[in-house]
Amino acid sequence: MLNFRINTYILHKLFKMRYLKIFNYVVVSCMLVFFTSCEDDLNTTLQDDEQLTTEEFFQQDGAYEKLIAGVYGNLNLTSASGAGSSNITGIDAGTSQYGRALMNLQTFSTDEAIWTYENDPGIAGVQRMNWNSENIIIRGAFGRIMGGVAFANYFLSESTDALLDSRGITGAERDEVVNEFRPEARFIRALAYYHMLDLFGKANFVTEDLVAGDFTSPQIEGVDLFNFIESELLAIEPLVNEPRANYARADKGTVWMLLAKLYLNAETYIGEDHYPEALEYSQKVIDAGYSLLPSYSNLFRADNDVNGAQNEIIFAVPADGNFSQSFGPMTVMTNGAVGSVEQNGLDLGVTAGGWGGAIRVTESFANKFEGNDFVNDVRNTILKDGRTAQINDVTNPAQGYALVKYSDVRSDGTQDDDQTFASIDYPMFRLADAYLMYAEAHLRGGGGSADQALGYINALRERANQGSNIANISLDEMDLDFIIDERARELYWEFHRRQDLRRFDLFTGAGYLWSFKGGTPSGLPSQSFRNVYPIPNASLTVNPNLTQNQGY
Repeated sequence: MLNFRINTYILHKLFKMRYLKIFNYVVVSCMLVFFTSCEDDLNTTLQDDEQLTTEEFFQQDGAYEKLIAGVYGNLNLTSASGAGSSNITGIDAGTSQYGRALMNLQTFSTDEAIWTYENDPGIAGVQRMNWNSENIIIRGAFGRIMGGVAFANYFLSESTDALLDSRGITGAERDEVVNEFRPEARFIRALAYYHMLDLFGKANFVTEDLVAGDFTSPQIEGVDLFNFIESELLAIEPLVNEPRANYARADKGTVWMLLAKLYLNAETYIGEDHYPEALEYSQKVIDAGYSLLPSYSNLFRADNDVNGAQNEIIFAVPADGNFSQSFGPMTVMTNGAVGSVEQNGLDLGVTAGGWGGAIRVTESFANKFEGNDFVNDVRNTILKDGRTAQINDVTNPAQGYALVKYSDVRSDGTQDDDQTFASIDYPMFRLADAYLMYAEAHLRGGGGSADQALGYINALRERANQGSNIANISLDEMDLDFIIDERARELYWEFHRRQDLRRFDLFTGAGYLWSFKGGTPSGLPSQSFRNVYPIPNASLTVNPNLTQNQGY
């Protein structure tokens, strides 16, 4: 019988009634039998004093609830031993966190952010666009995202009808496992494969039916990977709960949002136009009962799970400075945004100096907030006083404008309990993005109504201007050039930027330059093969079925 280590976490939220409340004793089950080519990258035998057999674990009360919590936990945590350790070997703990992987590869590779400390392994290659297949940040992202596939597969393999029968799981508990938890595990797997498609264009193809001990799974890429993600999401759509049934868990709204994003990017991924479907599923999200939070800034505060932001956030990754500590993206973006000149950390709920001015924005990004329309725009939190717009020396934190988005202060002004680890839930998907996707899909020929698209855009502009229509736009102004810039203004530092720039053919090449694109302060054109990241050499070594992306 397979032995494995069970690791107990105290996290932020536990499945209880309609919401995730406090996670008490979340089990992250780490079964290597479902890892294939990333086995060496992701060593999932964690350290814990308690070792149980599979059947001993499943004899516990609430075992399946703990197990599905572990599937979600991979989005936030890095190990059983706290924020300073990782179950991915040979890599900094924070670098191996799921959301931080998205932050690094979707944001620091673009005009949205510059990281001061280029001695940190891998970051110089990412933000200067000269990464290679040995880059440790890319390796960590590959391993962590495929870890999401592995955790989901384990849950699915342990919740078959035969095993539920043998373990005496009946009645309401069985209904919950079959009708709620299994579709949610499939969503997490589809989400991970979506991120693999977006970042790498391919993945190891692993399902719950993998034979134990087989570590050479086939490769899946392009149309086949796209079709698998689409088919999984369409299959679970009627099975998951109605939109907004549970906070921070997969439901119909979450599935629709991921479908909308998959379809919007289909032409980029597989060369096929799916804009009508992108518009259709964006509309489903819009009609699902979500609502814009009147205060933009409150979306990104320490209490964004209870302050009304949960009515706009479609899918969140919970965080808690006391109970689920990790050096994930909300902790990084809060501490890192503290200006070295301003010393404004106390305003953000962290120490006065934060991380010494770790993050600035490029001049190209800051210019998107130039003009009268943005004087009173609450999204414009760029700090310019005493600073230069241009960054010539990455290591000088006083060069470049600072920017504030996330605050580990609650919406009533009270401080969070911890001054290092943020309690801000990461808003992976939110309603404002659906508004912008509808408008873009319409402009790209997906149908729908121009007036409706304009209404969605102006709703965001009015929210940004505290109810005033002073910055509303007209139909003549609503074009694709406007959309890409408005997405930057509305969604910056939410880890969509690389994907957006790629969809608009602006990520590589000479069409749009920003500081340190291509490695120089003024920016240089980059090669088109960098639209996707390389497969890490460590993964290629373990699984001979994987092939390297062209150009690497």
